Amino acid sequence: MSKPVLLVLGAALVVMGVVFTLQGLGYLDSGPMAGVTFWAVVGPILALIGLALVYEGARSRRNR
Repeated sequence: MSKPVLLVLGAALVVMGVVFTLQGLGYLDSGPMAGVTFWAVVGPILALIGLALVYEGARSRRNR
């Protein structure tokens, strides 16, 4: 996968993970995901995967 794609995909997953976590914890009261524990668990997992992709994309860019 190309480096810019890893960075963009990773950043999107981090943002989605944070939003999912906040909705699952009930801090964002919008939609059916609010207050559902499932999203409070899935959110951090997505954010960690996103961080790993951003790290890999950034690391690959430095090693050119």
